[in-house]
Amino acid sequence: MKAVLIVPGESGGTAEVREIDRPVAGPAQVLVRIFAAGLNRGELIMLGAARSGAPIVNGGEFAGEVVEVGDGVEGFRPGDRVMGQARATQAEYAAVDAGFLIRIPEGWSWTEAAAFPNVFITAHDALVTNGRLQAGESVLVNAASSGIGTAAIQIARGLGAGKVIAVSRSREKLEQIRDLGWDAGIATDDEPLAAAVLAATDEAGADLVIDSLGASPFEENLKAMALGGRLVSVGRITGKSASIDLDWLSLRRLSVIGVTFRTRTPQQSLACTAAARRDLEPLLDRGALRPIVDSAYPLHEVAAAHARLGSNRQVGKIILTVNTDQRP
Repeated sequence: MKAVLIVPGESGGTAEVREIDRPVAGPAQVLVRIFAAGLNRGELIMLGAARSGAPIVNGGEFAGEVVEVGDGVEGFRPGDRVMGQARATQAEYAAVDAGFLIRIPEGWSWTEAAAFPNVFITAHDALVTNGRLQAGESVLVNAASSGIGTAAIQIARGLGAGKVIAVSRSREKLEQIRDLGWDAGIATDDEPLAAAVLAATDEAGADLVIDSLGASPFEENLKAMALGGRLVSVGRITGKSASIDLDWLSLRRLSVIGVTFRTRTPQQSLACTAAARRDLEPLLDRGALRPIVDSAYPLHEVAAAHARLGSNRQVGKIILTVNTDQRP
C-alpha cells in the first residue's frame, strides 16, 4: 500500500510517498481503509527534527471505512464509516484501536470527517476537561481561523458559553468564519488585544482563554482575563518563552494550564476521546458542529500540502485524500 513516510536527513526530514506492507488488525483493533487524513502543525516540527532513525509513517487522524475487525471488538463491523485519532494514518490502510473510533455523521464527506478528530477532541479537552467551561462564561479563542480555533468556537457556543470572542491578526479571516457564531471579533493588526477584550466584556475580561499561539499574545492574554480566569495553552507556534507578572497572576487569581497529547498514555488519550464523544455527539446529532476544510491535496502532493500548512494562510484544516476511487 502507499503511505507518507517521514524520512530522516542530515538537515531534517522529508515526506515521501512509498510502498509499504499493509497492516493487520490486532486484538481490540479494526483495519480501516483510509479515504482522507488530516494534516497537523506538529508534522512540520517532526519533519524539521527528523535527522536520524528509521522512516516512520506519518499521520494522526483519519476518515475511512472499516474493512476488518479484530478479536474482542464490539459495536463495529465492515462497512462502517468512521473517523478518529491514530498514528500512521497518512496511508491507504491503518490499524486503529476501536476505542478511538467515532461514527461519521450522515451527510459528511470524507474530507469533512478527516478534519474533525484532532481539532475537536483537542478543543474539547481544552475547553471542558482542563478549562472547566461553565454555561454563561465568556471564552476568548486565539488563532480563531485555525482548525482548533474554529472547533473551539463551535464547541463553546454549543455548550452554552455566554460570549465567544474570536481573535485573529486578520479582519479578513474573521469575516470568513463569521457564520460560526462568535459574538465579538478582534483583529490584532488593528487593535490591542487586552483593551478590545475588556471592551467586549463590559470590562470584566474573559473567563476562559484558549491559546494556540504561545509567546506573542501571552502578556496581553493575562491582561484580558477576568478575575479567577483560566488560560489553556494548546500550542506555542509563536514561541515557547514569555514573561509573566506574578503579582498580576496572583492578584487576579489566574490559572495557566498547559496541555498536550505527546506526554499522555494511550489510556489517557482514550479517555479524551470518550469525553469528547460524550459531550459532542449530541451536538453532532443536531448539526451544531461542522469541521472547516481549507483545502484538500492528493496523497502524492503532500509536499504542497505541507507548504500550505506552513504558510499560515489557511482557514480551517488541510486534508490529504487517499484511495482515489473513494466514494462520497
